[in-house]
Amino acid sequence: MTRYARYAVPALACIALQAGCANMNMDSMTQAGGSLFSAASLSDANVKTLSDQSCAEMDKKNTIAAADSTYTKRLANVMSGLGNTGLPLDAKVYMTKDVNAWAMANGCVRVYSGLMDLMTDDEVRGVVGHEIGHVALGHTKAAMQVAYGTSAARGALGALGNPTLTALTSSQIADLGEQFINAQFSQRQESAADDYSFDLLTKNGANRQALASAFRKLASLDGGQSSMLSSHPGSLERAKHIDARLAGGK
Repeated sequence: MTRYARYAVPALACIALQAGCANMNMDSMTQAGGSLFSAASLSDANVKTLSDQSCAEMDKKNTIAAADSTYTKRLANVMSGLGNTGLPLDAKVYMTKDVNAWAMANGCVRVYSGLMDLMTDDEVRGVVGHEIGHVALGHTKAAMQVAYGTSAARGALGALGNPTLTALTSSQIADLGEQFINAQFSQRQESAADDYSFDLLTKNGANRQALASAFRKLASLDGGQSSMLSSHPGSLERAKHIDARLAGGK
């Protein structure tokens, strides 16, 4: 999630409210002000540290596919067609029926077996390319800032304590990871990540049509809007955008 911009405290507070703090009163938000400011000021190194910790905690909570499993071998094939990113990527499969995938700013990529059951390797590659796009374009850094601010506003990080990153407990890191995974990107960010994936597939000579068919499969899950990606724009509209790029030769 990269646009390496700094959020002003009021803006970050509003984003945090939209991400899950709608029931919080203004006194609580004021108390959390110090931690929100800290979230808005997170450096690249801070975000990497939080991503390292959050990914490790998520790995503890989930069952990772064995190295010799079909899922792991399939993911290795998927990732082999996603070179030229310039990013250090660490991809693994979580064994769960949920249809999801995500990537953090440190290059941690996690794909759920439910998604792989639904899609072909080419389609999974398109989805993973989209998630990598959020990292390459800076969206994941912004999302981690929001997740940190949201957890602080909820009191999960100790609103008045302004804890250092190294002082966070496992439960705090777990809460932060959940906030990150449940965050939604803006329409502009989603569209930019779609285009990044399309361009990455082009560079690698991969199947670009599979990105459109992946969106159509996601649309079939919930009547036209993806339960995995942001619903703005909906999955069908995103598929049509990819079709238009294919037709236009761009």
